Amino acid sequence: MKVLLLTHRLPYAPNRGDRVRAHHIVRLLAARADVRVVSLVHDRDEAAQADTLRQLGVGVATAMVPRARNLVGAALALPTSTPLTHALLHAPAMSAAIETATTKWFPDVVLAYCTGVAPLALAPPLDAVPYVLDVVDVDSAKWAAFADASRFPRAWIYRREARCLGAFERHAVRSAFAATVVNERERDTLLRGCRGADVHVIPNGVDVSALTPHDSPADAERVIFTAVFDYAPNGDGALWFARRVWPLVRAARPTATLTLAGASPTRAIRQLATIDPSIEVTGAVADMRPYLWRSAVAVAPLHQARGVQNKVLEAAAAGLPSVVTSPVWNGLPKEVLAACRRGDTPEQFAAHVIDLLALSPHGRRRYAELARLDDLAWPKRLAPLVDLVECAARSGMATRAAG
Repeated sequence: MKVLLLTHRLPYAPNRGDRVRAHHIVRLLAARADVRVVSLVHDRDEAAQADTLRQLGVGVATAMVPRARNLVGAALALPTSTPLTHALLHAPAMSAAIETATTKWFPDVVLAYCTGVAPLALAPPLDAVPYVLDVVDVDSAKWAAFADASRFPRAWIYRREARCLGAFERHAVRSAFAATVVNERERDTLLRGCRGADVHVIPNGVDVSALTPHDSPADAERVIFTAVFDYAPNGDGALWFARRVWPLVRAARPTATLTLAGASPTRAIRQLATIDPSIEVTGAVADMRPYLWRSAVAVAPLHQARGVQNKVLEAAAAGLPSVVTSPVWNGLPKEVLAACRRGDTPEQFAAHVIDLLALSPHGRRRYAELARLDDLAWPKRLAPLVDLVECAARSGMATRAAG
């Protein structure tokens, strides 16, 4: 079976939510099929990771997204029905990358990872190949939520994107052999606009063996929030927690510290560390595990969240209980909920953090171990997706044989 995987970010390194799932899909498919990846890349550092991905035994072709040019293109697209998502992800070299990848090797099936690259699966030469669409999260619903929380002109832009992208999502899902999402919430959202579509829930997993701590739990009362902070819900959540929740925690636990660990901290987030010496802002880190292992409690204070927040699964695997908001809680797999507490007001959220910090280090680890991590392993979670891809490939082969 020959599988062409289209992605909007190179599925390596697996250091952010949209890369983690794609990375494990590649690994699992590569063990059972001949896989080629054609991916958008957004900077030279990302493009340089293609050689590492090739070590998995997959062919890789990339196309650079011209950000400045696409911003102009997005502005020009506003009077049209083109989703800004597609305008901002347009890469002139992508068509050539697909042509090169398929000239002497033509796929039996295409797997499009997210609706941002689905237009490529619907255009020649790939439109003759059955494709599976991994929607992951319903992005149009995300933009609708952003619109509800914003003011003009952003609210107008977000509402337009929800409408235009939603129309494309419906077309892309109906055109696919099958579509997949990460949880029942996303499936219900997608089916409201695509009644009768073949939509499967393929939950996210976690690399338990890589994240399991080998030492005793940390004594320090360190709270950690891992994220890419220039993504608005992450950045807003970090500021809300630092400004509204953290003072309440510090009043009760004066030795507690907060680590905001992850790439692209905004200026407002970097300033938190200069104002409050109990707050550490790391910026990008090569390996998040040491930061998790030295921490006591993880938080996910997002007030807008779609899909599954991988950071909560990873915290549980690293031996940390988490405190989360309701939008995060509602997207989590049931297997991890026992290792989490939920709070939405600053007072509720702080009370849960304080209670967990008051536990002994081993008590906190036992709390995290309430998660049923064996059921969250990536191979087990993604096996039904591989089955769908194989079924789609067989359908294409049968059609060609009959023709």
